[in-house]
Amino acid sequence: MTPNLKFSTLIICLLVLLAPCSEAAVSCNTVFNSLVPCLSYVMNGGKKVQPACCRGIKSLYAAAKTATDRRSVCSCLKSAASSISGINFKYAAQLPGKCGVKNIPFQIGPKVDCSKVK
Repeated sequence: MTPNLKFSTLIICLLVLLAPCSEAAVSCNTVFNSLVPCLSYVMNGGKKVQPACCRGIKSLYAAAKTATDRRSVCSCLKSAASSISGINFKYAAQLPGKCGVKNIPFQIGPKVDCSKVK
């Protein structure tokens, strides 16, 4: 693990620990644990997404059944995206499609308005 990836992982862990609890069934802990295997792809790109990353994306997609759940996932991702340097949002946007998940209700990025997620 590169020093930048170690630092990014530490930042995500801190965000998860400091994130407020919510009524949503999908917590930031769940989001973080599901997407840790995706970090190297969204930071470095590559031709192949790791199977563990796709499992995480698919499990989050299945778990986010309500609008509240989807807004919670969005907020966790937005928080992480805002505080981790080196994320390539083009790669992040490609991940769901590369994993066979269609119709994600929001773009991953630091400027997304999670309150509008349906």
